[in-house]
Amino acid sequence: MGIFDWKHWLILLVVVVLVFGTKKLKNFGSDLGESIKGFRKAMNSEEDEVRPPQQPVTPPPGQPLNPPHTFEADAHKVDEPARRD
Repeated sequence: MGIFDWKHWLILLVVVVLVFGTKKLKNFGSDLGESIKGFRKAMNSEEDEVRPPQQPVTPPPGQPLNPPHTFEADAHKVDEPARRD
């Protein structure tokens, strides 16, 4: 028993059909199918595009491949607020 019982799903399906109607559910299904087809087509066309091979970037001599990203700043001490007991 529980929520996965087939009787519960049947009752839920009947309620959804009564609330939305078959025409809206049919339109929703076809719209969902078209959007999935469009997504698949876009994914396949992206893979089909031929990308030219990129030349590796070599840094000038004397510089590291991945320079560090740091910020220059001064640290200031923060006073803790006084406790009221």
